[in-house]
Amino acid sequence: MQFSLIQKILLWIIPLVLAITVHEVAHGWVANKLGDPTAKQMGRLTLNPLKHIDLFGTIIMPGILLMLGGIVFGYAKPVPIGWRNLHNPRRDMALVAIAGPLTNAFMAVGWALVAKVAIWQYDAGHVEIGAPLYFMSSVGIMLNLVLLVLNLIPIPPLDGSRVVASFLTGTWARNYARIEPFGFLILLALLVLGVLGHVLNPAVQWLTLLINQQFNLPS
Repeated sequence: MQFSLIQKILLWIIPLVLAITVHEVAHGWVANKLGDPTAKQMGRLTLNPLKHIDLFGTIIMPGILLMLGGIVFGYAKPVPIGWRNLHNPRRDMALVAIAGPLTNAFMAVGWALVAKVAIWQYDAGHVEIGAPLYFMSSVGIMLNLVLLVLNLIPIPPLDGSRVVASFLTGTWARNYARIEPFGFLILLALLVLGVLGHVLNPAVQWLTLLINQQFNLPS
């Protein structure tokens, strides 16, 4: 079944919003469990996407990337974390950071299960249900794997950088932190130069193949 651009955009909305929203909630939830209630106090421990949507990062940028046909990713408003409130700031910083990518890994598996349901519907003759559901689940798998891999890149303020920072001290930590104001520009430059694609594509393709094999999905 062929989908128009408008149909594709509509089928992208749920996987994209879930991937970004649940990722941010995971950060805040783990931080709350480890002693920092900042996100909870600010009403950010909710799956209500309106609390997390960033106009540019959640809507405009993914839409432009989708129309350009390249790598599609986005971001939500970062959940506020009071690092000094954590029980063990150095260790807990890494745990809070890794919670987001791990959540994306679990969601990718969840969408693989949805894909199985879609295939059953398609095989049962319910093409009008199976086809869009399979397209949506494929998008969900891809988006979550892209966010998983992207966020593990150790460029501040991506989650991978928080993990790296938890092992740094003194001058190393201060110099590393100075990169953060330029992190988005660095990522944008890597995207435009095609470097980001060369980093993301092999890892995402390998993980996608792994999920397809484990759940017996078409490659």
